[in-house]
Amino acid sequence: MRTPLFVAAGGVGALLMPGAVPVMAHHAFGAEFDANRPVKFRGIVRKMEWVNPHAWIHVEVKKPDGTVEEWMIEAGTPNTLFRQGLNRQSLQAGMEVVVDGYQAKDGALRANGRDLTLPNGQTLFLGSDGTGAPDDTPPKKKG
Repeated sequence: MRTPLFVAAGGVGALLMPGAVPVMAHHAFGAEFDANRPVKFRGIVRKMEWVNPHAWIHVEVKKPDGTVEEWMIEAGTPNTLFRQGLNRQSLQAGMEVVVDGYQAKDGALRANGRDLTLPNGQTLFLGSDGTGAPDDTPPKKKG
């Protein structure tokens, strides 16, 4: 009787083990971005990277003095963006957009995106719920 009980206990332990494996750490908004450094600018999409854990939008921003800056905008996961209405055809290279978000703490030309306004005036929420970013809950859909 002892052997079957031991095997059964080992089997239950093996089933529970995956739940004990640590999940890869995911950074919170406050680890990299500064809620006191809001940014809002108009720019031209150069590239969209649909990668996990965050999609990235590369935007070229022309400053008043004529110089150009290349900004990287962190968005939510590709799945989150799809659920918010953004898809691979929504953003094309050369498209002018307005980005609203928060700059990186180190002052780099990186921002955590909050909203993205398309040329047709549609505003899409770029973030993910619960990151710690200001207003990190998407607006309620009307209808």
